[in-house]
Order: sequence, then C-alpha cells, then structure tokens
Amino acid sequence: MVEYQQGKKRRKPNYSSVDLSEVEWEDKDDILRNAMVNRRTGTFSMEVKRTVDKGKRVLKMHNDYYYTDIKGTPFSVGVALSRGHGKYFFRGNVSVEAGLHDLEQPDVALADEWTYCNTDEHLEHRPLTQIQAIRLFLTGRQHHLKCDRELIQEVLFDAVITAPLEAYWTGLALNKSENSDKGVEIAYLGTRTGLSRTNLFVVPELLSNQDFLTAEDKEGVFNADHFPLWYKRAAEQVPGTFVYSVPFSSASENKSVVLASTAIQLLDDRKSPIVAAVGIQMKLEYFQRKFWTACRQCTALDGRCSISCESGDINCYLIDNNGFILVTEEISQTGLFFGEVEGAVMNKLLQMGSFKRITLYDYQAHCRDYAGSSDCARTLLNPFSVVKWILTEVIIFLLEFNFYSWWNVGLSVKAQRPQGKTKMVPCDTEYPAFVSERTIKETTGNIDCEGCFRSFVIQQIPSSNLFMVVVENKCDCSSAPPVTIDPIEIMYILDLIKMCVNVVLWQQVCLNCFVHNETLKCDRLKFQKDRKKPESCHPFHPEENAMECGSATGLSSTLTAALFPLLTSLISR
Repeated sequence: MVEYQQGKKRRKPNYSSVDLSEVEWEDKDDILRNAMVNRRTGTFSMEVKRTVDKGKRVLKMHNDYYYTDIKGTPFSVGVALSRGHGKYFFRGNVSVEAGLHDLEQPDVALADEWTYCNTDEHLEHRPLTQIQAIRLFLTGRQHHLKCDRELIQEVLFDAVITAPLEAYWTGLALNKSENSDKGVEIAYLGTRTGLSRTNLFVVPELLSNQDFLTAEDKEGVFNADHFPLWYKRAAEQVPGTFVYSVPFSSASENKSVVLASTAIQLLDDRKSPIVAAVGIQMKLEYFQRKFWTACRQCTALDGRCSISCESGDINCYLIDNNGFILVTEEISQTGLFFGEVEGAVMNKLLQMGSFKRITLYDYQAHCRDYAGSSDCARTLLNPFSVVKWILTEVIIFLLEFNFYSWWNVGLSVKAQRPQGKTKMVPCDTEYPAFVSERTIKETTGNIDCEGCFRSFVIQQIPSSNLFMVVVENKCDCSSAPPVTIDPIEIMYILDLIKMCVNVVLWQQVCLNCFVHNETLKCDRLKFQKDRKKPESCHPFHPEENAMECGSATGLSSTLTAALFPLLTSLISR
C-alpha cells in the first residue's frame, strides 16, 4: 500500500499486514478468506464494491474469484475477474501484415506495464518497446523472445478494427464548424487488450488538463493492476449510456474539464463482451454553456417548460450518479458533493431511496494525532488510574512487539480541541459514498424547513449518468446539517483492556469518546479470525547472511531489562 503526503510517495507502516477481509469487505462470512487460509482450490463469486477516483466514488461489480495453494510453500494465490470488463472477450483473426501496419501508427499506444513480450529475460531485448518486440516476434527474427501469442493476436485485431477512427477524427478536426470554439480537446479509445488511440483537437500547450492520458495520470491509463478509470466506469454502466464526470485533483485547473465515455459492446446483453470504451475530454465551460443553452431552448418552446433556471426563485444543478456537481449557477460549487451544498435535499433523497449511502473503509489511512492534552485522557488523572493505564500500555506494547505481524492493536484517545504539534499516524477510517438508484427516473418531494415547505424535483438525463435537480429557494433551510463525505476514524479497544483496566474507567473512556463524536469499535478483533500455521519450518536459507539479523532479539532483551524494574515497582504498590 502506498500513500501520498505533500506530493511525495511513501510507504505506510504495516502496509503488508492487511487481512484479506479488509480487502474484500463483502466477504462477511469469510468464505473466500478461510478457503485461502486453509489452502483449498476452488472458485467463488460475489457482488463487491470498489472505491475509485481517490476514494470518492464507488463501483458495484460482480467478481469471480479463482484460488489455489502454491505447492511447497505456505501460501495461497487468488485471482479476481470482473464480469463487467474482465471476464468476457472477443477474438478475431487478421493478417500479420495488416495488424503490424495499423499497430505502428502514431496515434496508437500499448499499455506500458502489460507484458505482450518478455523483454526483461535477455539483455539485448530490454531497450525494446512492446510494439518493437511484437514485430520481432511475429517476423521470426528473435526465436528466443517469449511472447503471449493469443494476446498479440487479439491486439492486432483491435488495431485493424479501430484503424478507421484515425481518419474520422482527422475529418472532425479539419471541419471547423464541428469544433469551432475548441471545446472538445481530446478524443480517445481503449480496448480490452490494452490498445489505446488518442487524437488531439488542440495543440498540447492549450490542453486544459495536460496530465490526462499521460504517464502522470495513473487513473487514466492502462496500468499493471487496473484498466483506466473512464474505461471501468463506462463498462459498469448500463449498455449504451455515457458517463460524465469532473476529475478530482488537488490542482484547481484540472477541474476545468469534463470527461465523457461509453462502452462498446457486441450485443445489448450484460454477458456480451466489452470490447472497447471511447470518450472525449472537453472544457468545463463548453459543457456548461451547452447545458444552459439547452435549458433556454426548452423555455422558448410553448408549454414545454413552465419554469426557467434563470428564475431567481429556483436553483438548478446538474449532478452525476455519485452526487457530485457538474453544472450550477455558482461556479465555485463545481466538483463539490451535492450534500455539502444542499444538505436538506440530499437527506430527503436518501430517505426516498433516490440515492443510497454505502459505507467504505480505508485500513491503510493516516490520521492526525495531536501531541497536546486529550479530553478523553482526563479520566486518567487520578494516581490509581495512571498505574492501571501504564500497566495496560506496557502489556499492549509487549503484545504488539511480539505479535505485530498478525495482531494490529489500536488504542487511540483523541483530543476534542487540538493543542500542540500534530503528526500523521496509521489508522483505520470509514467514510460514506453515494450512488443513485438506476430504476428511479424522476422524483419530487417537499422539505419542511421550520414551517416553510421547500419543493424540489430530480430527473434522470436519458442515456447518461446525470441528474437534473431543481430546488425552490424561497425557504431558508440553512439550519439543516450538510451531508458530507468526510472520513471518520475507527477506534479499537480490545477485550484485554477490560481485563487490565478498571471497568468503570473503561466505561468512562468509551463514554467520553462517544460524547466527542468519535467512532468506537470494540468488537472487530483480528486475532479471532481463522489462521493456519505453515506445515513446515524454514529457519534459514543458504544464501542468507545471518550477520544482518538478530537486531530484534537484542532489542527485546534490552527492552525487557529496562521495563522489569518499572513493572516490579508498579506491582509492589
């Protein structure tokens, strides 16, 4: 697990000790987890939720899992395939000459991190690109070059089938009437085999989002462990619909574009393979202008639109299926979550079922820890409580020191009003994500704002993931709390504390933390899960340098010697 802090990548402590149940949240009964712990071979399927776009969006997918043990080792291996964009594929045949010709066009690229040919095995192959290696393999010039023949045949087919797009996009670029104001900046296509085609409608220096589809844009390009985000979101949508979104980024200028993509299927069937996804990047200002123009045209038609978004009595919003604002009269609200702007309306939509709240978890998060005093800690000020607290901390520390690889103990008491310096410490968090109910096309409702009733209507935009929300602003509903997507720290207090600390004190700590709106979890214990010891022991390896080891043993004896007088003194009291 990797996290970013101040723009720099750094590994998080204990990143390799993540339990499988913390990766696949929906495995409530530990079916998949226990099967792999006990080194079984088999398959398993379940509906899962995946966080995307920096954890702010959620995708619902159906995954098929395949797992087995690795002979001669204590390990098991598993593979997850998404039925939406990972399980089904289409294979066709084209000639090698035609495939190579279309594969080597300037608008074509292959996934850098995918292995079409193994160029690492031999030194002379390492400078080769994947396309160069494919040519050498297919022309028979390098007999000892190992390549995936089936994958290469599929990518050659995709190159030939998508070749007409180059001429089509070039024609659009030359036809100034189609894009006179340069609102559409990039057109792009990606196939299931990792092939992508791009076409710029403006010079690179004029791109609003210059990171998109580049090596810096990890979410937007084919990666070793995932498809591009715009590909996955399009593939998991209803066939034939477009997915619109405003990219999330710490750089404000990246919020000035809108991405729109749709999946290409052979048949109008969920089992039909997703063969490709195609989309465009356009300026946000261009997209918003098109929306307001459409609203004015509707108003101009007799009897079609009884109210107008230009009226001062209503507020109009265009939001996506995760509740984020794309278009509003207040430009500063673009990209915000709708619940933060219209908390009363969002709460009503949740009650009516138009949107659903989904709880997500981050078991590799960092939380802000305050070095100053803690309100919860004030319950520990009397001398007897201090002794009990020190004993508890010592015991927990010793247990963590010896069993940290399999028992991640957390005891965290947070300050209500931070004082002193802060630092980021590893923690677990939970946070909400929101997704629309696809079956609900239109909904109206009323909100009671202290005796004043405020009306609203929400309607789905056909063939898209967008909703138009119109809200009356005659009533003041500012007293209603906003609906946020902020994470909340999860706190764990183990049964061990109940045994070591006075029960009354433990209840006081819990009560104080609840009063301060902390999330407190007392029942989720990792050591209760099924685990299995390796069947054989491998205490050394002939290539291992034993002089580099042993530091933990020295630390343990030193630590025990240092703590023994303190323990003796405390117990004697």
